[in-house]
Amino acid sequence: MSGLLVLAGTPIGDPADAPPRLAAELAAADVIAAEDTRRLRRLAQALGVQPTARVVSYFEGNEAARTPDLVEELAGGARVLLVTDAGMPSVSDPGYRLVAAAVRRGVSVTAAPGPSAVLAALAVSALPVDRFCFEGFLPRKPGERLGRLREAADERRTLVYFEAPHRLADSLAAMAEVFGEDRRAAVCRELTKTYEEVRRGPLKELAGWAADGVRGEITVVVEGAPAADRERPDATELARRVTVREEAGQARKEAIAAVARDAGLPKREVFDAVVAAKNSANNSE
Repeated sequence: MSGLLVLAGTPIGDPADAPPRLAAELAAADVIAAEDTRRLRRLAQALGVQPTARVVSYFEGNEAARTPDLVEELAGGARVLLVTDAGMPSVSDPGYRLVAAAVRRGVSVTAAPGPSAVLAALAVSALPVDRFCFEGFLPRKPGERLGRLREAADERRTLVYFEAPHRLADSLAAMAEVFGEDRRAAVCRELTKTYEEVRRGPLKELAGWAADGVRGEITVVVEGAPAADRERPDATELARRVTVREEAGQARKEAIAAVARDAGLPKREVFDAVVAAKNSANNSE
């Protein structure tokens, strides 16, 4: 009889935000896989729990190697609890490999929901929350970062990003360049912690503020593209959008399909626009 994998959300700052179920899962687990075992011990102490489970580390550096062992534990009937430093496992944190491997092995997977930096930031951003998409961390290299942002330039949904404090100013400046200096955004710093701060304003203004240096855990919420940006693009604009995606590393066929989907047009029309642009460039040489 196979066991059960439990993904448990942990507080993103204030331990008092931990749901009662987290304490119960810590007490019931046979094995606890923790991103940081020291933080786990501090959290358990704050919750008044003394886990009897075997505790193992499970972080970015060892998750590939440790996943098979944990799957064997699960297949043997163990109740394995997976926790990360803050928020939900597998959401920009270790966990995806273990979930995928457990499902392939036929092991049941469930979640004990908890605090979320994504939802907390959305809620306090004062930006539209009816539709949103989570983009995780942007690439570290400037060129790759610009490419990723250009892929989202026409996204109508509110965008949510995680960012390291030492890269925040550069990322906000890149967002202002790609999305427009006046695009509204909110920088949420140290959510639920003692020095919580939410800065709201145009991207250019926020980039200037961040240039002086920012500390702490950062979540950035950016307003989606206005409806006017989704007016029917002409052939030149369609070809440009395909080129942007290709420069970001996407295959041409996939780029054409994505541009056609975003614009609500047939793929053939986008393909013809790309061919026309290529012919025009060749004739001008």
